[in-house]
Amino acid sequence: MQNSLNDLAAEVSSKKELIYLKPKQKFSIVPYLYLIPCLVIFGIFVYFPFFKTLFLSFTLTNARGKVVEFIGLENYLELFKSPEFINSLKVTFKFVPMLAIPAIILGFTLALLANNKLRGSKVYEVMFSMPMAVASAPAAIIWSMLFHPTIGVINYILGTSIGWLTDDKWALISVAVVTVWLNLGINFIFLLTGLKNIPEELNESASIDGANYFQRLFKITIPMVSPTLFFVVMINLINSFQAFGQVKLMTGGGPGEATNVIVHSIYREAFFNNRFEMACTQSMILFLMILTITLIQFMYEKKGVHYQ
Repeated sequence: MQNSLNDLAAEVSSKKELIYLKPKQKFSIVPYLYLIPCLVIFGIFVYFPFFKTLFLSFTLTNARGKVVEFIGLENYLELFKSPEFINSLKVTFKFVPMLAIPAIILGFTLALLANNKLRGSKVYEVMFSMPMAVASAPAAIIWSMLFHPTIGVINYILGTSIGWLTDDKWALISVAVVTVWLNLGINFIFLLTGLKNIPEELNESASIDGANYFQRLFKITIPMVSPTLFFVVMINLINSFQAFGQVKLMTGGGPGEATNVIVHSIYREAFFNNRFEMACTQSMILFLMILTITLIQFMYEKKGVHYQ
């Protein structure tokens, strides 16, 4: 009798396994077909230009950009012996913190102010977001007029006569100010969105427990908004290395080489000196610099970013 019960239980168990056993899925090519348009666009506008640039950096080209000779690493060796390129690296590494740090701090401060539920806060949100709607070209022209040494409003307000864009002490700072203003809108929008996603109950509970504003800011707000803050830091650093339009229109890399950041140096090598191979070489170095900084950021991401 006991054996028959055991056999019956084993039979029921095997039937259950058959019931819950998922049918074997067949391979389907249909999902991959939907990726083809995306892959084609990326291939034409991203991957092909990248590998073409990489190839040209190992060659010697003529004035039309046609390959004349494959020369290996000679372009890279020549580049690091060039005083102009070394100067452009120095200018770039001076420009990046001058841009990224104020843009992030100001964006976060304005987001904190707009996040407070005060009368007219919606008006502030629109005002602080406005720079995002302005392209770099018209912004550069407007700010060039503001920075003008004789008719500019900035000198009039400060009571000075500084040549902001013609003095090598002030030119890079002036371009950084304009770039900070241009990036302020996007930083503000991202950070304000992150702040609005923080549950209000956390701050209310902390207030009841006696925590002041700055304790709530550093113990609750910043840790909770850290994923957004990490993203904003990344895009600001990348944008800082790629700044070009305002430099080209406001100073043209001058006075002297004071504002000749690496992207402007690439432009000048390609379209003024007709040395396309050197422009491609500088582009690859810029790519490696941004890649290295991005990898370092992701290495330290888990230590400083709190995901909900």
